[in-house]
Amino acid sequence: MILILGLGLFVGLVMGLTGAGGGIIALPLLVFLLNISIVDATPIALLAVACSASLGAIIGLHHQTVRYKAAVLMAIAGSLVSPLGVLVAHKIDNHYLLAMFALILIFVAYKTVKSQNSEIDTSLQDTLPCALNPQTGRFIWTSRCSISIMVSGAVAGFLSGLLGVGGGFVIVPALQRFTTLSIHAVIGTSLAVIALISTSVVVSSIYHLDMDWNMAIQFACGSMAGIVIGKALLTKIEVNILKYGFAVLTILVALMMLTKLFNY
Repeated sequence: MILILGLGLFVGLVMGLTGAGGGIIALPLLVFLLNISIVDATPIALLAVACSASLGAIIGLHHQTVRYKAAVLMAIAGSLVSPLGVLVAHKIDNHYLLAMFALILIFVAYKTVKSQNSEIDTSLQDTLPCALNPQTGRFIWTSRCSISIMVSGAVAGFLSGLLGVGGGFVIVPALQRFTTLSIHAVIGTSLAVIALISTSVVVSSIYHLDMDWNMAIQFACGSMAGIVIGKALLTKIEVNILKYGFAVLTILVALMMLTKLFNY
């Protein structure tokens, strides 16, 4: 019980600090440390991610850092596609899922470090798909912005169903790529999307298989406590440190997954 709560606490902490990473860390921890299959770990990881992301989104709404229209649009697209990911996951051998997960983790680490030194030229801000109204700080909605948001949500939803992740590692880079939102707004919006998509995937996953509710509830409780701590620490840690730390963490988790794969 202590181990499960501790793992959940760590997952929630990472989510609170980065707006992403909860799902991609939760699933490997469950598979590697608790020795359960990736398919059985999927609904447990997603329940914890859904609960903690919901709590984080509520905190973000209170502080007005959530762009709720973008979050809802992304979540709708993701929720429509996520059942397809769940279906595909049950058709693919566990070895291939583990290998795919490890490769995605390495890619996420690379993109995280690469974005470290990439700043948006102020002269190019108007060319981004989703520009912000300088008076209100809200999106100026165009067809280009809507399509960019929906495609990002669909990709996040498919990967959520396929690999049991919240999709934050897609949502956060997408919002940073397509918008000029502050890091706090990006994290708040990402958590809102993760909460909505993860909930829909949990429902889809439960339909396909039984869940270990005892483990799931303990893991979720730990993650909710962790996200509260993470949100509190967010303003005290430099963004660059968070990026490098997250990149290192994802590489370590990828190595864990590859070790698990080779030991099958």
